[in-house]
Amino acid sequence: MRSVWDCCPKHSANSNIRMEEITNPWKTISNIEVYDNPWIVVTHREVITPGDTPGIYGKVHFKNLAVGVIPLDEEFNTWIVGQYRYTLDEYSWEIPEGGAPLEDSAIESAKRELKEETGIIAEKWTQVIELTTSNSVTDERAICYVAQNLSLGKSSPEDSEDLKIRKLPFEKLVGMVMSGEITDAMSVSTILKVKLLIDQGKL
Repeated sequence: MRSVWDCCPKHSANSNIRMEEITNPWKTISNIEVYDNPWIVVTHREVITPGDTPGIYGKVHFKNLAVGVIPLDEEFNTWIVGQYRYTLDEYSWEIPEGGAPLEDSAIESAKRELKEETGIIAEKWTQVIELTTSNSVTDERAICYVAQNLSLGKSSPEDSEDLKIRKLPFEKLVGMVMSGEITDAMSVSTILKVKLLIDQGKL
């Protein structure tokens, strides 16, 4: 059976590509800042595309690193948070997550987010995934962790947040991803990575 790559010589797969030999095919002609706030900067760019044609590009630069956490107790229960997402105009269940100042330690920021959103403090932390959240329009990066050996306390969310906290078995959380009930990119990728690590006996 022929793959899609066999039909497209320009984009043919090559397992021998050396990353150090790859150069940026985009050329930036102009770069204008059009919006700035404490969290993001939006720029408008005139560019020459990899196809050597003129074009435009809008880029959203994030001033924070995104961090996310899956807390797991000894019985493999976990906690998620629900909130109404303004950008989507819909309710979203997610792992505890938030923004971390770039100059701060990612893991310390993750500990802060977990405690603020759920009241949970953890003794054991494991980084499980690093990802780009939407690389066609933004440079935002995320680091996500598993937190274990938990102590439960009282949450203290920010004034701008109206969060609901839900405890459930981790396997049910995986089911929420598979059914499409959870769609947040950081949550989906981290949940599925943790599922794999559990199945491999690494957590």
